[in-house]
Amino acid sequence: MASEALLHQVSALLDREEPAQGALTHGPSGLHFLRFSAPTGQDATVYRPLLCLVLQGAKEVGTSKRTLRVADGQSLVVSHALPVVSRITEAAPDRPYIALVFPIDLDLLRSLAADVAPARAPGQLDPFSISLGQTDLEMEEALLRYLRHCECDEARRLLGPITAREIHARLLLGPHGELLRKLLWHETTASRIFQATREIQSDLARPFVVGDLADRAGMSSSAFFEHFRAVTGTSPLQYQKDLRLLRARETLRSSNAKVSEVAFGVGYESSAQFSREYARKFGAPPRRDRDLLAAE
Repeated sequence: MASEALLHQVSALLDREEPAQGALTHGPSGLHFLRFSAPTGQDATVYRPLLCLVLQGAKEVGTSKRTLRVADGQSLVVSHALPVVSRITEAAPDRPYIALVFPIDLDLLRSLAADVAPARAPGQLDPFSISLGQTDLEMEEALLRYLRHCECDEARRLLGPITAREIHARLLLGPHGELLRKLLWHETTASRIFQATREIQSDLARPFVVGDLADRAGMSSSAFFEHFRAVTGTSPLQYQKDLRLLRARETLRSSNAKVSEVAFGVGYESSAQFSREYARKFGAPPRRDRDLLAAE
């Protein structure tokens, strides 16, 4: 079966690169692989548009309002940049959690959308920006071929782009296609919420007024708030706060900047408020969390 062959391919690649567990970014393919031999605690991060296949084990992923369980044989697609909390729930030394993440190129996806039927009318599809379903055989086969092409420089250059295009086409044709088509067609609610999330991400330090975002989306404030929460699983202000805190954590991890500088850099006017909200989200205040991250 393709799923077994794909699991074997990813496992062999992880063994060759020698990460006992954790995440691996595979340079030749641009894919990300994960392997863990035990369940994990909760981890907060930002999911960009992606396809994730769980090849073995299981995990939970979601927002403060909604959580999905993803088990082996299933895949999820994330259509918007989304602050999430995830944890691996099924993993063991003899049967580790293994997953494959394929970043979605929205420009490539958009170039293919004209050849696909428009999304169905609103209301017929769950608007949440994470779509969960069984992984179809054709997608597994395409990903397996893509990985094999990336083992050889010539095949990667000549065949890799062709297979990557096929994978994006299969995303539009497969079980996650409806969610992505709603994103790509400009007049859908999902596409207008996507533009609003892009505006929030473009300058996290800048305050915004929900009514202004609603006006630009062509909605009333109440309708915008309702649709935003349906798509992202959170409110606009909480969405910005989660992104600010995640950006701050990454800055703390990668620089020697003072905590107050990091706080002001992501839009907080009070360093004390920043430390309180940071500790509430990550379980430790900024300075201690920086030390814990450095010790990992």
